[in-house]
Amino acid sequence: MLPAGYRFHPTEEELVSFYLHQKLEGKRIDLHRVIPVLNIFEHEPCGLPKLSGELCHGDTEQWFFFVPRQEREARGGRPNRTTASGYWKATGSPNYVYSLDNRVIGMKKTMVFYEGKVPSGRKTEWKMNEYRAIHQETSTPFGCGCAVPKGAELEVDSMASHQFSLLSISVFSVLHVITILYCLTEA
Repeated sequence: MLPAGYRFHPTEEELVSFYLHQKLEGKRIDLHRVIPVLNIFEHEPCGLPKLSGELCHGDTEQWFFFVPRQEREARGGRPNRTTASGYWKATGSPNYVYSLDNRVIGMKKTMVFYEGKVPSGRKTEWKMNEYRAIHQETSTPFGCGCAVPKGAELEVDSMASHQFSLLSISVFSVLHVITILYCLTEA
């Protein structure tokens, strides 16, 4: 448990450049204490806070998860983002996540949870941000510290043979945020 007045509140850069990369590279086995691995699509959004990491149980605003990659997504298909009572729908365009030195290090996609079936679902107050590590397809290696040239090809990072992405879920009315680290496991 964190001391009174403290909470786990990383920036987008920290989520991608540290936590996501540590999980991708298999360097920190203790990350589950803060960010557990959980297939969030098997759970309703309101049940996710109690499934958060032990260091975030008392947090009323933000939770984090690594989510296993779905088999159909590993084969190039679209992920199934439905639950028993609804579905997660992408909103807006994906955005880049930048490092302090202005390098593109990830992508962020925002989704909203709808209760019911597509297309007549009712929009709820739950929001999720999905973060994925990326690298540039140029002659320089990933992590070189170079600026991304305008128009450079950026791809989801394929470090080793597994990947992770980070999702963030929030309830607008209560300002809850669940950040989900979407784990793309070996195909």
